[in-house]
Amino acid sequence: MKIVSVVGTRPQLIKAAALQPALRARHDELFIDTGQHWDESMAGAFFAELGLARPDHALGAGGGSHAEQTAAMLRGLEPILLETRPDAVLVYGDTNSTLAGSLAAAKLGIPVAHVEAGLRSFDRRMPEELNRIVSDHLATWLFAPTATAVANLRHEGIEAGVALVGDLMQDLAARVSAEVRDPRLLEGIASRLGVPLAPGEYLFATVHRQENREPAAMRAWASILRGASSMDRPVVLALHPGTRVAMEREGIDLGREVAIVEPQGYRTSLALQLHAAAVLTDSGGVQREAAWLGVPCLVLRSTTEWAEAVASSTGQVVIVGVDHALASDTLARLAPRAAAPRSAAARAAGLELASAGAAAAILAALDEPLAGSR
Repeated sequence: MKIVSVVGTRPQLIKAAALQPALRARHDELFIDTGQHWDESMAGAFFAELGLARPDHALGAGGGSHAEQTAAMLRGLEPILLETRPDAVLVYGDTNSTLAGSLAAAKLGIPVAHVEAGLRSFDRRMPEELNRIVSDHLATWLFAPTATAVANLRHEGIEAGVALVGDLMQDLAARVSAEVRDPRLLEGIASRLGVPLAPGEYLFATVHRQENREPAAMRAWASILRGASSMDRPVVLALHPGTRVAMEREGIDLGREVAIVEPQGYRTSLALQLHAAAVLTDSGGVQREAAWLGVPCLVLRSTTEWAEAVASSTGQVVIVGVDHALASDTLARLAPRAAAPRSAAARAAGLELASAGAAAAILAALDEPLAGSR
């Protein structure tokens, strides 16, 4: 088949890196980057690090409001799809790039294949939730990462074309996990970032969701990070550029012991998670990685579309929202200062992460004739 793959953000590049080698071995792929995160810190370096092919088309559609960004993507995608007439358009996840790829293909009668179909946070205030729902209802192939995702689709009347395939991000994490186990990696990272790092003696954080860029939410999670940080256990915050702008606009102060750094490469991010005392994040990808790595994780959201990651973590992944007291109590319980270094060392030494086999399952599903259409 001739398949057009649409990506635009770092998490989508991670998923594409897990699938692309196998996809290109069997199909003819045209690779399109919408530019939703296009700069070297947010996405550019990922192409080289993850061994991804450079995009055949780069739309440069980042920035602007949701409507402006999605419209720019649609304008860029439509002529390419009209010219190439692919057999399918493959989209990943829940971003504006996902929505634009799904809409552009469906309007032209081109079947859509949605990776990470069926995820639901059941919070329609989230733009990502709207993107998921629309993309799923337009898709012909729906590649669900979890049994819960399959059940969510069934509850919405979607059964044709659904395949339970597992999580592509786990495939890639399993592939590189052995490379990040050595705690000596922290020495080079610490030197580059200018932050003292030792196993279990720092916290790693990321914040990027739209709801956490609202003034009240920023003040709340900033208070959590300030309260969690200290000279002997700093917080390393890999900060999304959009969140940085929002913080500067509101004059949000994180204190001296929160080290704000640029978004990190894939292996560096995994290493910083694995060897941390704990992770604080609103990222779906980071909370899953933390669960696979066995790292205590505080989810800075009131809901999550990855309920199974929380349920399967044996209490290590906890939704705390931006509740300071709950976050403080949870952190003290999951990553006590005295025990955290020993726990981090044991975790890294014993890490054995298996592949989910998602790439192979997706390709097998694409090869199967569809039983029917909705």
